[in-house]
Amino acid sequence: MNRIVANALKALRLVPRATLILTVLAAPVLAVPTMRAATGSTIEAPALKKNGVGFVLLVSLRRG
Repeated sequence: MNRIVANALKALRLVPRATLILTVLAAPVLAVPTMRAATGSTIEAPALKKNGVGFVLLVSLRRG
């Protein structure tokens, strides 16, 4: 009977450590879906206006 109680107490001492280690290891894995779901976390540059001057300049330089 004492052996069963001693084993149970030893197991109960390990439970908080195991829970803490599993939480630390699982936190990044569980955070990935929440970052992908957020639309505000994407940063994009504004689109540049296309004036078409480059093609005209290229054609005029080839003729000259």
